Amino acid sequence: MKELLNQLRSEFIERLNAIEDTEDLEELRVKYLGKKGLMTEALKGMGKLSKEERPVIGKLANEISDEMKEALVERKEKFQEALLRERLKREIIDISLEKEDIDLGHDHPLIKTMDELEDLFVSMGFKIIAGPEIESVENNFDLLNSPEDHPSRDMSDTFYIDEKTLLRTHTSPVQIRTMKEYGAPIKMVSAGRTFRFDDVDDTHSPMFHQMEGLVVGENISMADLIGTLEIFIKEFLGADMKTRYRPHYFPFTEPSVEVDVTCHSCHGKGCPACGGTGWSMELLGAGMVHPKVLENCGIDSEKYTGFAFGFGVDRITMVKYGIPNIRLLFENDNRFLEQF
Repeated sequence: MKELLNQLRSEFIERLNAIEDTEDLEELRVKYLGKKGLMTEALKGMGKLSKEERPVIGKLANEISDEMKEALVERKEKFQEALLRERLKREIIDISLEKEDIDLGHDHPLIKTMDELEDLFVSMGFKIIAGPEIESVENNFDLLNSPEDHPSRDMSDTFYIDEKTLLRTHTSPVQIRTMKEYGAPIKMVSAGRTFRFDDVDDTHSPMFHQMEGLVVGENISMADLIGTLEIFIKEFLGADMKTRYRPHYFPFTEPSVEVDVTCHSCHGKGCPACGGTGWSMELLGAGMVHPKVLENCGIDSEKYTGFAFGFGVDRITMVKYGIPNIRLLFENDNRFLEQF
């Protein structure tokens, strides 16, 4: 019996070493360790052994069975490791493969200009306040002292949603909202899209961007307005920029002015871009807040005065970057945008 068991162990090891896949490994397990396997058949002769031999042969049979099982597990693990290595080799991702470059975007010149303007005014102590693009006629016209027969109220000039609602024609309604909500003193700017019926040409568009500023407090004068605008223009457009103030009319300011700056191309010398005048297009409008506007918003015009200014961000962008045609800002032409 002892010789038979040792013989089975030797045969098992020899055949195990010759196996190359898991299917043959399973067949070997069944042949030697299955319910009808060779080890089971060999142990059927235990009944013929003496009492002294049975425990010795039983112990040896258990040792050989355990040895076979461990050898099978070890061999199976080696097969699995080999299969895994082969699979990893087959499924490897080549990270060195070439791919198309992705072009990263950048700020549109309009957005860049608006952000720079807001940063500049914040540094001057202004607060940024936003307002809705869909506005009431009251905030857009009535409280700004706009006469009922003013041309800007015409259906041909303004995009009305209904009789009391419209697309704002300027950012001035944000000033009205701010004065009604916070009272005085105030120091704020607001920027955003505005809408007016305009035929598209080199300098006009039915949708454009505007920024307006408002300062209300005690003893605010025209000198404060001019000083603020001079700082803004020289900081943003260049220290060599000169300004020209021309009387004008706005229903919400009195007195009112329009402000011109020297030509960005020739710096005042005269060139084709400015028609030889040395002055660029009108940059902005401004003036002292009309007392009636202050009273409309619940602010005592005897105690407080203020100034307001407004300009097209599109126009500022054109002056700053020397852009000759406003259409370029909205046509989404990469040949233009990539220059910025």
